[in-house]
Formats: sequence, C-alpha cells, structure tokens
Amino acid sequence: MVAKVIDGKAFAANVRGQVAGHVAKLKADKGITPGLAVVLVGEDPASKVYVKNKHASTIEVGMESFEHRLPAETSEADLLALIHRLNGDPAVHGILVQLPLPKHLDSELIINSIDPAKDVDGFHISNVGLLGTGQKSMVPCTPLGCLMMLRDHHGSLAGMNAVVVGRSNIVGKPMAQLLLGDSCTVTIAHSRTKDLAEVCKRADILVAAVGRPEMITGDMVKPGATVIDVGINRIERDGKAKLVGDVHYDSAAAVAGAITPVPGGVGPMTIACLLANTLTACCRANGLPEPKGLTA
Repeated sequence: MVAKVIDGKAFAANVRGQVAGHVAKLKADKGITPGLAVVLVGEDPASKVYVKNKHASTIEVGMESFEHRLPAETSEADLLALIHRLNGDPAVHGILVQLPLPKHLDSELIINSIDPAKDVDGFHISNVGLLGTGQKSMVPCTPLGCLMMLRDHHGSLAGMNAVVVGRSNIVGKPMAQLLLGDSCTVTIAHSRTKDLAEVCKRADILVAAVGRPEMITGDMVKPGATVIDVGINRIERDGKAKLVGDVHYDSAAAVAGAITPVPGGVGPMTIACLLANTLTACCRANGLPEPKGLTA
C-alpha cells in the first residue's frame, strides 16, 4: 500500500482563494473590509518570520493588516492598553498576539484580555469553554485546518475511531473536541500512555501532535488509516538541518491510506485558517452569514 499524500500546501491555497472571494464580495456588496491586527513583542527570530508571513497572506486575500511591533521590554500595562484599544476598534475584526511572549509578561492574562469575538487564535478561555461544550466559538487554527483536510478526504467522519497523540491546549485538546463534534469516537493519548502503539493501531484517524521527532512509526499505524502529522521538528541528519514531523514518514506512508507530509502538510493550513477565522469574525460582527466550509 502506498498512502495518498494530503497536499496541505495546495489545500491551503484553495482556502485562501475562497477567503479572497468572500472578502471581495464583502467589499463590493457591503463596503466592509475584514481587518487582522497582529501584535509582536520582542525580537524572537521565528516569531518575526511568522508575523511577516501572516502580514503577506492577509494582504494577499484583500484584508487590512495592522501590525504592532513592540520592544521586548514592553510593560504588561502597555500591552494590555494596546489590546484594549484594538478590542474597541471597529476596523479590527481579529486580534492575534504572537507567542511566545517575553518571560516578564503573563501570557494567559494577555490572551484572556482579547475580546473573545476577535480571538482568531481561539485561545481565550471563553472560546475554549464554548468549543468544549459544542457551542459556536473561535476555533484554534491548526486543529481547524486538520479538520478541514479530514472532511475533504473522508466526507463524513461519523463513527470513525480517532486517536490524538498529544494533549496541548493549542492542538491536542481542541482537535479531540472537533473530532467529537463530527461524531468520531476519540481517544487522547500522549507520551506516557501505556501500550501507545496498540492504542494508535486502533485508529482510523491518527493525529500526531506530541512534539517528538518521528515518534510515531509505521508499526503503530493501522493499515489504511489516515495520518495527520502536526509536528514540525528541526533535527540534524547526515550533518544537515532537516524538518521532520512527529511521524516517521517513510514507514508510516507504507502502511497508511493517506498521510500529510512535513513540510507541506498541516503547516500551510494554520495561516489559511487564521484568515478564515478573521473572515468569520468579521461576518459575525456585522450580522452576516458565516462563510460555508471555512468554519468548524
């Protein structure tokens, strides 16, 4: 068996295209332009790259991009004041504070100061609670992207056995909630799960989000299963830097029915879903129908 490769790069391009179409229609019909504000505190190199990519993608789909770059020594009071202003700005429909923040800042306090309706990362405690109880919420971007790809590949997910390896608040837990919402039977596993291989081999859908390079190997995959690899790990191999996932790709691809590669799988979907969430937030703020196919 040779697994079908789920091309996240192509899928994300399609999502961005859909978002751009909705944005153009909002502008033409309603005179409304969705706006995304991104706040970066400090000089973390990876964060600077992410923010640059988010800005470019936001402009590409026709949205307004509001960047706020603050020095690393920015006080908590000043950052909270900025978020308060963005909460009250009608041109801003989505607010994202780039993580990680400098150590002197309380990340939970900062995230929970964002208006939940503008929390396009889906990290505010109100959105976490709404998602957990099956109500309308802003959904974290990476799990939303995974769900979109799974729906596209399978159609209905009802009745499928899903195993999520990883229990983070950013991916593992919300991913499990989304799969439950689509009527999967869900198991959350992690690095300390007993007989992890046997748990994984029961999965029709296996989502790896544990943050350990190539931890999931082919002998842990049920033949024909769909494997979604959320991991992005930088390792050295043969003296060269390389990106690998949480799944050992070659051995898993020999067993699985479908698999996401790293890079080019889940990664591109995160920014695409950030744009989709900003569009959704804009529609909700203006009492307009939400875009179909771009929400959970």
